[in-house]
Amino acid sequence: MSRRAPRGRGLLVATLAAGLALLPSTAAHADGIRAKQWALEAMHTTEAWRTTKGAGITVAVLDTGVDDEHPDLAGNVLDGKDMVGFGAGRGDRPWARHGTAMAGIIAGHGHGSGNDDGVMGIAPEAKILPVRVILEDGDSARSKARNTRGNALAEGIRWAADHGADVINLSLGDDSKSAHPEPAEDAAVQYALKKGAAVIASAGNGGEKGDHISYPAAYPGVIAATAVDRYGTRASFSTRRWYATVSAPGVDVVIADPDRKYYEGWGTSAASAFVSGAVALIKAAHPGLSPAQIKDLLEDTARNAPSGGRDDSLGYGFVDPAAAIKAAAGLKPENLRAAANSDQYFGKGPDTAEDDGPSTAWAGPLAGSVGGVLLVVATILWRGSRRPRQPDTP
Repeated sequence: MSRRAPRGRGLLVATLAAGLALLPSTAAHADGIRAKQWALEAMHTTEAWRTTKGAGITVAVLDTGVDDEHPDLAGNVLDGKDMVGFGAGRGDRPWARHGTAMAGIIAGHGHGSGNDDGVMGIAPEAKILPVRVILEDGDSARSKARNTRGNALAEGIRWAADHGADVINLSLGDDSKSAHPEPAEDAAVQYALKKGAAVIASAGNGGEKGDHISYPAAYPGVIAATAVDRYGTRASFSTRRWYATVSAPGVDVVIADPDRKYYEGWGTSAASAFVSGAVALIKAAHPGLSPAQIKDLLEDTARNAPSGGRDDSLGYGFVDPAAAIKAAAGLKPENLRAAANSDQYFGKGPDTAEDDGPSTAWAGPLAGSVGGVLLVVATILWRGSRRPRQPDTP
């Protein structure tokens, strides 16, 4: 397998790809990785970690798979489920890149002496439950998957809810012009909410392409994450829609990769993962809070609220898990099961479907125009120190 930085394509969406720049080897020390994780300070993690680091909470990552052997995730990844059943496998380049990146943002614990090297997640003591529901860009089986695994996302959500997920992260979505709500997906989300699992999704990366509604972000009860940069400014690509709940880091985000290198990327995928990590901290500190209570907490405690209290770009403001943990101390856990289309949820819910054609629930996240699943690899930061894999046969 080539150790050069890949060129010309992002992880999942070819039409929004960015080139890669290889940094000099002098930039290889892992201390530089942690220093580049600006989100840790921005999200007040040090303050939140005085209460909890997420122990006892399971976050389902519905994605392209997760590398459970990555040094930053080893021991934090549970046995999961592959809803696709074919495609690239461990050791292949188009395998588990996006999912591993998201898992690292949520529950990476670093590695090395004092775990000072590598990526630190927002909830480093939480567990990741990987559920493979989509394939990476470059996987030769993508076309087959589009045609044969139309219910993978809905089935994956239900499976995660039935197998102990406290939080479900959906760093994916369909925000193409033809995107529309899928009854099976909506029902699966409501099923998960009724079982007490908070559901977080990418708002979409269509901010420069018409701000089309993205699903599953637009389903009732979902916490939809928009993306901002280190200055709190909305990322130009971040979709602006009525369902936006809170904003989170989505620009110049350090991500771990199965190739044992570290990259910087961007996307509302990352924002969703950061919010999922924040929710894991809140649920660990205050067990029994319902998904609706969690959503309200995030909205009520968000920092840098827009003028008027909320807008479609930033939702209620920048996610602040430390503030939410503090505010939750005065709440009585509802232990309620959320109801579909309940007034407890912000927003009007999904638009009426305009077309009754074949299901795109699975194919949508793989289309070239999709935004939610994308986290483009922009810059390679560091080559890991583990023994490199054998190169592919020419």
